[in-house]
Amino acid sequence: MAAYKTLNSQDIIISPLVLTKGFRYEGNQLTASNVDVARYLGDKFGTDQSTGFNNEYSQSSVYFSIQQLYYSNYISSSNGEVQIANTESINTDGTVTGRIASNAFYNYPQTDLNPYKYFPTSSYAVLTGSNAAYGTSKYGQAVYGQTVVHPTIGVMSISKAMFGDYILPNSLLIITDSGSYFDDGEGRLKRDCPLITSSIYVGNVIYEHGMIIFTGGTRTEGTGEYSSYGTSEYGAGLWGGRSVGESDILNFVTGSNITMSFSSSFTMYETQYKCTITEDDFNYSQNPSILSGSTNSGVVYDFATGSYFGPYVTTVGLYNNNYELVAVGKLAQPLPTTQTTDTTILVNIDRQ
Repeated sequence: MAAYKTLNSQDIIISPLVLTKGFRYEGNQLTASNVDVARYLGDKFGTDQSTGFNNEYSQSSVYFSIQQLYYSNYISSSNGEVQIANTESINTDGTVTGRIASNAFYNYPQTDLNPYKYFPTSSYAVLTGSNAAYGTSKYGQAVYGQTVVHPTIGVMSISKAMFGDYILPNSLLIITDSGSYFDDGEGRLKRDCPLITSSIYVGNVIYEHGMIIFTGGTRTEGTGEYSSYGTSEYGAGLWGGRSVGESDILNFVTGSNITMSFSSSFTMYETQYKCTITEDDFNYSQNPSILSGSTNSGVVYDFATGSYFGPYVTTVGLYNNNYELVAVGKLAQPLPTTQTTDTTILVNIDRQ
């Protein structure tokens, strides 16, 4: 038997519950088939199909997709800062010339600070050497022992099932044969530099997309985050520093000895039902054992008719509008009702 009471809107509270889970892969674990983290090399001139760890993909498509989604407002500015907005001019006759005052695209900003969204866009980045080619390779031309390099980027893509709503800021750590990288909590990927006490920006993290983008750059360890301390004709010495270049990106994308750790964030919603028993509610037991007689003729035992008698609540059921039972909650121990005060039972149900 049961007694019903209708819940009002103020009796139902929905509140978010944020959950986190940590992941860590070491050595060659990241390359396992059951790990849903894909790594891609983006090459501006890589038109051929290349086999990745998870599938086949076009290197140039990766390059231009990342550029369009996350860097299109930054590629014409220096040092990865946002470019000057498009502006319009109002003529004396009231007509408007030019575009509206805005940037062209939405690039999923992760911070209100300087995003440092450097992106390599040159046709060819010539390091040293002359124009006479001595040989060719997949990623560039060898010029008498020196190199002409395509603009390349590295991309790690974590599946939605793993990162949930977003990668938890300040939780990312990647260690390769070239060095270790971490996010600074503002969507910027940084390289830990053992040669200096600071670090340098080498890419970006799009937390809500599970994207980790390694763009490298021309910055050199030992020069700080903004500009070089000095250069020479044969390279950047700079207190024994080293440039972040293509080899670092290749280790990031294709290296088998790599450690990666991050935490995911997932929001569940908890619905709380406030079931209030007023002092006038449910003062009569629904248990059929209080009825006397073998046929349960409806005669109540004397002990249940006195003013001192009070029933106990053992179970709470939630019904829909059609009186269909949708949830049952068992109390840890029977709860006595009272005729002098209200009794409130809180029922919490987690849902996605």
